[in-house]
Amino acid sequence: MKKTLLKSMERFLAELKEKAAAHPQWMEQFYTCYANTLDTTVKKMEDGTVHVITGDIPAMWLRDSTAQLRPYVFLAKEDAEIKELLIGLVKRQFFYLCTDIYANAFNEAPNGACWEKDDPDQSPWVWERKFEIDSLCYPIQLAYLLWKNVGCTEQFDANFQKGVREILRVFCTEQHHEEQSSYRFMRSNSYATDTLSRDGKGALVRSGCGLIWSGFRPSDDACRYGYLIPSNMFAVVVLGYLEEIAAEILEDEGLRQEARALKEEVYQAIEAIGKTKTEEFGEIYAYETDGYGMYNLMDDANVPSLLSMSYLGYPADQEIADRTRKFLLSEANPYYFEGSAAAGIGSGHTPSGYIWHIALAMQGLTETDQKEKEKLLDMLTQTTGGKGMMHEGFCKDDPTRYTREWFSWANAMYAELFLDYFGYRLRV
Repeated sequence: MKKTLLKSMERFLAELKEKAAAHPQWMEQFYTCYANTLDTTVKKMEDGTVHVITGDIPAMWLRDSTAQLRPYVFLAKEDAEIKELLIGLVKRQFFYLCTDIYANAFNEAPNGACWEKDDPDQSPWVWERKFEIDSLCYPIQLAYLLWKNVGCTEQFDANFQKGVREILRVFCTEQHHEEQSSYRFMRSNSYATDTLSRDGKGALVRSGCGLIWSGFRPSDDACRYGYLIPSNMFAVVVLGYLEEIAAEILEDEGLRQEARALKEEVYQAIEAIGKTKTEEFGEIYAYETDGYGMYNLMDDANVPSLLSMSYLGYPADQEIADRTRKFLLSEANPYYFEGSAAAGIGSGHTPSGYIWHIALAMQGLTETDQKEKEKLLDMLTQTTGGKGMMHEGFCKDDPTRYTREWFSWANAMYAELFLDYFGYRLRV
C-alpha cells in the first residue's frame, strides 16, 4: 500500500514543492507528516472498511481518525484508492457507532483490549467508553466532506442512516441528561479528570436548556461543567450537514426536519447562555457552562475548541468571536503559555507550560494574516525537538521535552495548515 499510495501522490507533491520553493523546511516537514499517516496508521480490513490507529495507542478514535485522514480529501477526487480509503473509514466509523453510541475509541477486532475495564459489560470492540459530543460529529463531517469535495455518496449506506438516527436520539437524550440519560462513567484509582463525579453522572447541569451534555472534552478529560460550548457549536454545524444530506441524498423529509429543529435549538441555546461578560474582554463565548450561571473561561488545544469555531464553520457573532479569540490568545486563558521557544495554547491533559502543535496549527488555520500563518508554520517546524514529527505537547522553553513520540492527529493538523497557506481549502 505504501508504495502505491506514495506514487499516487507524486504529482500533488511536485506541485506543492514548486509552490513552497521559498520554504524548503516547511515542505520537508509536510512530506514527513503527510506520508507518515498513510504509512503507519491506516489498515484496510477484509470487509473493505478502514481502521486508523491514533499513533502510539493501538486503538481508533472516531475524532482522531477523521482529522488524521481529512488532508487526503484533496487527493480523493483524482485518486480512486484514496477515495476508497476515506469511504472505508466512514463505513467503519458508523459500524463502531452502531456498536456503542457512547464510546469514543475502538479496537481493530473484538479482542477486549482497553485502556481500563470501566464497565463489566463493556463491548469487546470498545477501547474506551467516554461520551464526547465531538465523537459523534466527526464521522458526519467526513461523510459530508467526501460528498461535497469528491462527489461520492457510497458512504451514505444503511449503517450511516441507522447511525445518524442514533446520534440524533442520543443528542436529544443528553439535552435532558439529569432525567433521561442512563450513561454513567466511573474509573477507579485514577485522576479526577479521568472519571465523572456523582457516581458517574457528572457535575449537575440544568436540563432542558437546549444544550447537549458531554461527559468528556475532546482531550478525553472530564468536563468541569457538562455543557461544553465548542462541542455544541460543532453539533450545530454537523446537524446542518445532516439536514442537507437528508434533503438531497437520502430524500428523508422527517430526518431533515428533525436535524433542522435540533440544530436551531442548540444554536439558540449557545447564543443565549453560552456567553458571559468579562471585565477585560467584554462579552465572550465560554468554554463550559452548567446552565445555572456558572462558567469555565478557558480553551483547550484539542478540537473542537473555541479557537476552532470558524474552522468548524460555526456561525458565531463575529464581534464576540473576535473578543473571544483575544482572550484565548492571552494569559487570561489559563492554558495559554509563552516561553523562549514558542507561545500558544496547551491543555490540562499535559503538564503546565506545554504547548500543543494541534493548537498552533489551529491558530494558523483560523488566522487571516498570511504573515502570521508564516510565523506559526516556522514555529511548528522549529519545535519538533529534533524528531521531525509533530507531538502532543512540548515545553514552551525546550521543545526536546515533549509528550507522545507518535501522534498522528498533530501531523495531520500541520499538513492541513501547510495546504491552507498555499490555498488548498476544502469546500464545507
